[in-house]
Amino acid sequence: MRNIDHFIGGGAVASGARKGEVFNPSNGSVQAQVGFGTAADLEKAVAGAREAVPDWAATNPQRRARVLFKFKELVEKNMDELALLLASEHGKVVADARGDVQRGLDVIEFACGIPHALKGEYTQGAGPGIDVYSMRQPLGIVAGITPFNFPAMIPMWMFGVAIACGNAFILKPSERDPSVPVRLAELMKEAGLPDGILQVVHGDKEMVDAILDHDDIKAISFVGSSDIAQYIYSRGTANGKRVQAFGGAKNHGIVMPDADLDMVVNDLAGAAFGSAGERCMALPVVVPVGEKTADALREKLVPAIEKLRVGVSTDADAHYGPVVTAAHKAKIEQYIQMCVDEGGELVVDGRGFSLQGHEEGFFVGPTFFDRVKPHFRSYQEEIFGPVLQMVRADSFEEAVRLPSDHQYGNGVALFTRNGHAAREFAARVNVGMVGINVPIPVPVAYHSFGGWKRSGFGDINQHGMEGVRFWTKTKTITQRWPDGSPTGENAFVIPTMG
Repeated sequence: MRNIDHFIGGGAVASGARKGEVFNPSNGSVQAQVGFGTAADLEKAVAGAREAVPDWAATNPQRRARVLFKFKELVEKNMDELALLLASEHGKVVADARGDVQRGLDVIEFACGIPHALKGEYTQGAGPGIDVYSMRQPLGIVAGITPFNFPAMIPMWMFGVAIACGNAFILKPSERDPSVPVRLAELMKEAGLPDGILQVVHGDKEMVDAILDHDDIKAISFVGSSDIAQYIYSRGTANGKRVQAFGGAKNHGIVMPDADLDMVVNDLAGAAFGSAGERCMALPVVVPVGEKTADALREKLVPAIEKLRVGVSTDADAHYGPVVTAAHKAKIEQYIQMCVDEGGELVVDGRGFSLQGHEEGFFVGPTFFDRVKPHFRSYQEEIFGPVLQMVRADSFEEAVRLPSDHQYGNGVALFTRNGHAAREFAARVNVGMVGINVPIPVPVAYHSFGGWKRSGFGDINQHGMEGVRFWTKTKTITQRWPDGSPTGENAFVIPTMG
């Protein structure tokens, strides 16, 4: 049985007796064990970071960027290995796993431009002989707590910018698929990153609480469910830390009567069912405007859903693979039954899906509901599986109101040919990320990622310049170099620049 250890001080460090099982979702077997760490394990990582961070923070940004450039090269060189490893533990198909890695690399590429991003502001002659300038400095030791659904992308979103800014980063990845984060840390070391600057600790709530409570950890980034995000934010900020905590989602796709329905169907198939729906930016709710639009969309959508191929993660022809664990499969199927009990019309039922030769795999077939109502609990909560719900809207106003009033506000998409409708929708909808004819509106790396309402806790988003601001603190300097002549100023009066 393969054991997955912490990566502390530049190498593998075994943890205590408590262990978690890492499954192969395609066949249901246990393929590895991951040791659950304790506060003592975290202290080892913090001690290593404390020793390493002063020199790293003092390294000029260009030299830090060179390490990231080399890391990018190594990840690209090892892309096949990383994608296969990721797919084997998560269950997503290999092509999707490659996308997971590549989207993380996009942020690494942004972080390679850190010498420019860290440039401060300067004002010459703000007052008589006075100049004012600012600089951005690293926070010190920081941490990230990442989810199972993107074990490469989200860690790189966090540690790429944090390390580029001069911090030491401690990563606590999901215990469900922890191998890729460890491999990324190994590649960072190979790229020339000093020991102690990127470390990986494994564990469950005990490790999370240790991170939240450690005095030397100055900032925490988290992605996961909303209840845990709120807990992370509350406990972390109560301990004086800077925290960004991103939670769940229930993203809507609004379909206007003038939309290209063939394009919508193609986009919905990928956005709702890709990666088995285990994406915080998935599109699990479609809202056609008007009965005619809804009927026409349903007529095209059902055969497209029925043609989706579900397979093992290494099946190159599969559209998506299994979900991550048997427990998560059971939870998704409970939500399907809940929606049936609430009165939703079950058009395509994915329960009971079995793949020949992989009967013990954690598979859920594509599922589609029509005539779902906003008061349904199955609509109000995040299912996080290959389940698409149709909520029919009578008007554009109702279609805007549905995602705006929902407890989650991560992403939303509008499908239309009407520029005025698109402009109005983008301005008015109460959601953090908006796509216009784009089903999964994840911003490019040099913009920022973040949802609203219960999808995001904290004031600063991930990556882009928002990420630089999160992982640094601003220092402002006001300087004067007198020429020796008396100024005649009253030293007891607060200085002004007049």
